[in-house]
Amino acid sequence: MENTGRIVEGLTPTARRIIFDARAEQGILDELPFITQVDQAHLLMLAEQQIIRSEHAATLFRAIHKLRSQRFAPLRERSAPRGVYLLYEEYLRETLGPNVGGILQTARSRNDLNATVLRLRLRSPYMMLLSQALRLQATLQQRARRYASEVMPAYTHYQIAVPITYGHYLAGVAVSFSRELDALLDISFDLQCCPLGAGAVGGTSLPIQPARTAELLGFAKAVLHSIEAVASRNFVLRFLASMVTWGTTLSRLATDFLMWTTTEFGFFSLPDTLVGSSSMMPQKRNPFLLEHVLGKSASALGAFTMAATAMHAKPFTNSIAVGTEAVSSLAGAIRDTTEATILMRLVLAGARPERQRLLQRTEEGNTIATELANHLMVKQGISFRNAHYQVGTLVRKAIEQGNIPLLSVMNHQETSQGKEGSILPQLDAASVVQSTEFGGGPGPQSLAHCLQQLRLHWARQVQQKRSLMQHWNQAEMLLQYSVQSYLDTTNLQL
Repeated sequence: MENTGRIVEGLTPTARRIIFDARAEQGILDELPFITQVDQAHLLMLAEQQIIRSEHAATLFRAIHKLRSQRFAPLRERSAPRGVYLLYEEYLRETLGPNVGGILQTARSRNDLNATVLRLRLRSPYMMLLSQALRLQATLQQRARRYASEVMPAYTHYQIAVPITYGHYLAGVAVSFSRELDALLDISFDLQCCPLGAGAVGGTSLPIQPARTAELLGFAKAVLHSIEAVASRNFVLRFLASMVTWGTTLSRLATDFLMWTTTEFGFFSLPDTLVGSSSMMPQKRNPFLLEHVLGKSASALGAFTMAATAMHAKPFTNSIAVGTEAVSSLAGAIRDTTEATILMRLVLAGARPERQRLLQRTEEGNTIATELANHLMVKQGISFRNAHYQVGTLVRKAIEQGNIPLLSVMNHQETSQGKEGSILPQLDAASVVQSTEFGGGPGPQSLAHCLQQLRLHWARQVQQKRSLMQHWNQAEMLLQYSVQSYLDTTNLQL
């Protein structure tokens, strides 16, 4: 492709090095398995449509099969002046002759090929991310059930608020992740549309069957519009956006545990296998995995910003800025988000609540104050706002008297006013938790219902992921079977 007839000189070496690199070995291993997968489907469709001769198709099938079985060894030491694909095509032209080796681009462009290969390449890392996200969700639910009665304080504005349980906290995070998992699963609909057949931007006059190549490659539907197929990478933005929201929740979860594992809080302990030491301070036990979660969970946000900026204000047609530069950070973002998810799951699985410390801080924080105001409202027939003021006054007095228990102040006040028999029932954090069955509170029945719904929805998400993986695996077998069947029918062999 150094001499195309229109262009007679090759690209300047400096530009080559930046855009294509001097050697293509890594690109060959990363891209050619998918390119040749597309080629087999495309060749079979062209042959079935009698657009190309069957003996030419058989020759190309044999050459592709041989290259794949050799892991593309004949190409690895070659330079790639115009990228991996043209290196591969030029090899076929050299070894098979131009009339056979040049067939692959029939009714096809690098534009629709690249858009298709991108979707194929994303399948494996996408499945890995889904698998790890589902495992994290399973861990959250399992730990929520285990610690459903472990009383701890909830916080608002970094201040102790009301009594909940550790299980209730974990279930709340799981509800958030459940919705974000739905968003991640929705990306599969984008990955199920095959751009192959769109050509450079305007389709083709040759009687191809895009639905057939889509079927052979495991896509649910074929190209609908040639311009959109090669111009749009908006699914990349949607994919990154779903990872941004997932990563944001990961970061908030990690931040809570970074605080709660400090000496000042002492709410949770981590085993030696999940902490690191200091190179200088021998007493340290650093929960550094959580800091990696914070960093890796931000990767998708950076990639989204880069991709959106690269796509912004570009013509709605095939564009290197959109199709190449904008998607260049996607793989790293998927990897980092997956790794952050794994690390967070390990911490959650290993974290052990310090029961006495959690209960102590819950009681010391006057977390029963809101429930006490509820009791006053019901008992005295006053508005909640008046009850709220009375309890606020009691809290201030309790603090002024040396942080004595809130109910002691209340009972002493009522006794001094001669209100015998009107002493309020003894409220404690655990009993308050037991009574908060409404509004999605931490009460036993409320939490059990929440966990039941989470479990059912998680099972549906697992099945959706399995069905998608099964469909893609079956498509790979269908492609190989269909190629062999065609060759058998035409009395040709690989």
